[in-house]
Amino acid sequence: MEQGTITVAEALALPTLRRGLPEVLVGGDALRRPLRWVHAGEAPNIAALLKGGELLLTTGLGLGSRPAEQRAFVRGLADRGIAALVVELGARFTTLPAAVVDTARSRALPLVQLHREVPFVAVTEEIHTELVNAHYALLRRAEDVHRRCTEVLLGGGGVPELLRLFADFAGNPVFLETPDGRLLYAAGPPTPPVPPAEPGSVDPLQVWAGLRASAAGLPGSVIADIPGGPAGGTDAVRARLVVLPVHGTPAPVHRIAADRAAGLLAVVLMRARQEEELAARGRGDFLTGLAEGRLDAADAAAQARVLGFRPGPGPLLPVVTRTTDDLVPAESWAVLAASLQEELAGVGAPVLLGVRLPEGRIPLLVGLRAEKDRPAVADRVAAALRAGAERAGFRPPVVVVGAPATWETAGAGLRYAAGAAEAAEAAEAGGTPWYDVRRLDVDVLLWRLRSHGDLAAFVQRVIGPLLAHDAASRPALLPTLEAYLAHAGRKAETARELHLNRQTLYDRLGRIGRLLGTDLEDPEAVLALGLALRARRHVG
Repeated sequence: MEQGTITVAEALALPTLRRGLPEVLVGGDALRRPLRWVHAGEAPNIAALLKGGELLLTTGLGLGSRPAEQRAFVRGLADRGIAALVVELGARFTTLPAAVVDTARSRALPLVQLHREVPFVAVTEEIHTELVNAHYALLRRAEDVHRRCTEVLLGGGGVPELLRLFADFAGNPVFLETPDGRLLYAAGPPTPPVPPAEPGSVDPLQVWAGLRASAAGLPGSVIADIPGGPAGGTDAVRARLVVLPVHGTPAPVHRIAADRAAGLLAVVLMRARQEEELAARGRGDFLTGLAEGRLDAADAAAQARVLGFRPGPGPLLPVVTRTTDDLVPAESWAVLAASLQEELAGVGAPVLLGVRLPEGRIPLLVGLRAEKDRPAVADRVAAALRAGAERAGFRPPVVVVGAPATWETAGAGLRYAAGAAEAAEAAEAGGTPWYDVRRLDVDVLLWRLRSHGDLAAFVQRVIGPLLAHDAASRPALLPTLEAYLAHAGRKAETARELHLNRQTLYDRLGRIGRLLGTDLEDPEAVLALGLALRARRHVG
């Protein structure tokens, strides 16, 4: 039964009709039809006065006396789509004619005869009261959802949170699209924690790809226009809210709630570039789901196409960038996403860019023609990301480029690049346009061990005396050791970088060796010192 209505069966169970001793002659399996209204009448042409969904009460005076008239009368009602025909015996018929029964059966129209007389006015009054009560209950449910959506927005949530709440309420996937049909954001109702390939777990992007093309004619779809488009005026449409009937047919309450949610969405979308932020967050959710293994790799390519990413047959390049700004207002992400998207449009390769607000990172997938193109494409992508961030008022971001991947390995590549981006940011290496994930393996390992007490103890044990010296004396010796190790012990190159003469460098290296009690020519000692210097960036 649709929420907010009563059914034929429920109407027959009401006290007034029950006193008429109703007998269902035809359509007992269709008594769950919803009633829109109840009407009583005896005119032969009464079908022309009906709109569909009514329970028609009659004594049969308008049925006619000939079988052809009776068949035509019933056919007219069935064509109008009434919910059921109820005929009171006695005034016109003691038994319903076979022509009436047979025609009702052939047209699947529920047919009920009343064996006792009942006041039709009391029947209509009782059913109308039930319909009004049901409609009031429906409005209360819609108002409750509207209130919860408002609370989400007042609590700092945005469109994604509102859509997820609405998807949970509707029990079906919910989508926000532009007027020309471009997907901005998709949200699905909660599903059991099962692998994506198993029944019961339906990804919204798969739904969009499979059903949205026919949504206009798909029975039960809910589409609510969100006003406020650039053209202005009451007819201007900024976006559309779409509910597709995957797990069940939306009820009237969902349609009412969708119209009310559209009003809230219109207010939120009035902020500049909000649509681009939503699209970027939707792509970010997809890329994060891929990285976390929540998406089936076999379906990932098709879902990416829904989001506008169509790479060629070459490898994929996972990239993750992190903004170095400490606190980023939520409204600034829309500007950043749009600016990055504009800059990336000129890199000469297909790019899927997403935004993940909670983690403050921006994952990307880039389509390569061949693996050998990786360095050149990475240079262009990194330059675009830095230019876009600067244009949006952000400091230069940390950019980590992963290894070439397939759809089967791209998720793991994104996941590792995300960890490497955190490690690179914490290491404060700075200055380089992009980091090759393969050169950050040690930093990633140390970053993951940062909270382990043994790492800090290792740093203190290996270079603690040097740190204590630099805290109390000048010149500081730590930069000399870092430059010496960076140049693999080549003293001439170290001296040139530090602008020191050879003797001064030798003196400083000797002091370092004595402070640490180690031989700077010993490979094992050099390895421990290098690790300690890198670990120091992560343990503070």
